Amino acid sequence: MQPLRGVTVVALEQAIAAPYASRQLADLGARVIKVERPGTGDFARAYDSRVKGLSSHFVWANRGKESLTLDIKDPRGKELLLRLVAGADVFLQNLAPGAATRAGLGAGELRARHPGLIVCDVSGYGSPGPYAGRKAYDLLVQAESGLLSVTGTPEEAAKAGIPVADIAAGMYAYSSVLAALLERGRTGLGTHLDVSMLEATVEWMGFPLYYAYDGAEPPPRAGAAHATIHPYGPFTAGDGKTVLMAVQNEREWRGFCTVFLGRPELADHPHYATNADRDRHREALGALVAARFAELTSAEAIALLGAVPVANARVNTLAEVWDHPQLAARGRLHEVATPAGPVAALAPPGPSTATPRMDAVPALGEHTRTILGELGLSGDAVDALVAEGVA
Repeated sequence: MQPLRGVTVVALEQAIAAPYASRQLADLGARVIKVERPGTGDFARAYDSRVKGLSSHFVWANRGKESLTLDIKDPRGKELLLRLVAGADVFLQNLAPGAATRAGLGAGELRARHPGLIVCDVSGYGSPGPYAGRKAYDLLVQAESGLLSVTGTPEEAAKAGIPVADIAAGMYAYSSVLAALLERGRTGLGTHLDVSMLEATVEWMGFPLYYAYDGAEPPPRAGAAHATIHPYGPFTAGDGKTVLMAVQNEREWRGFCTVFLGRPELADHPHYATNADRDRHREALGALVAARFAELTSAEAIALLGAVPVANARVNTLAEVWDHPQLAARGRLHEVATPAGPVAALAPPGPSTATPRMDAVPALGEHTRTILGELGLSGDAVDALVAEGVA
């Protein structure tokens, strides 16, 4: 299933937010040309070496792309990039604030030359505004967006364990590009998309923002438990394993009291009759639930919860996720090629009937000669650019 077959994306990108967006486009069949610095490339290539000597971040966010090395500060490199953009459908960039405009790659200038071009800028805070020139990284945006204020324990805030601000911005860039391609199909005109990590993450903060609406108290930090629904969170079974469970409504609460706790009278107890009551008395109720879990093995607890039924989950390690039976049953695990050999990879969510496009993770500059050849450069001309550090 390659609905974007024939679409060309030129991506002047680094780190996670923009590369994650362009990887989604590549998964759907777009040709993504990733422009990197000669010699060093995307700095995410050097974040770690956990995947057969390659960076975990880079392998995750860059499959299915072609790597072209160009020094765009050199006039020759910039001219080649502009020639490449002239034949593209989408130009995606997340350079430092203002860098693209200073380099003559701003949306206004590019779209004046190419009215059908879709230009997508991904930045920390967007422009204009007092934060427009500020550098932004995932953890900083988690802080600015209020995410840190609601994540962690009552004693200490904690960041999310994954780069959620980067991912949020990447997914909004991806969906915005898809919408712009549809609109261009109707009008023939491209557009300028300005996606900020702050706005993407604040959108994901909708529940706590509204919970604290008009000066109300924010949801408390509750560790791995839900901040405002109870009982909803992790409990330790008698065998020491953790089970996470979630009572979502009053019907489930009655069944939980009867089947799991063996105490049907608690369902109508004035302290526990509604979720708001249970949340106000979560410490006492949590102790009752924890005591029952301690009487059971994790397997027994899961079986009883399923009999209610109440939703439940194991708290898996990352090794267990790689071996997750549901992912295996749905055929979601595949392999992608990398410069270090094949590695496991998850198929993109969504399509289930066709073989997904999951092409290789590129080596730095792997496609430079091919792409520059398509622009009409001879082998000798490319050799000279490489020797001089331009390509």
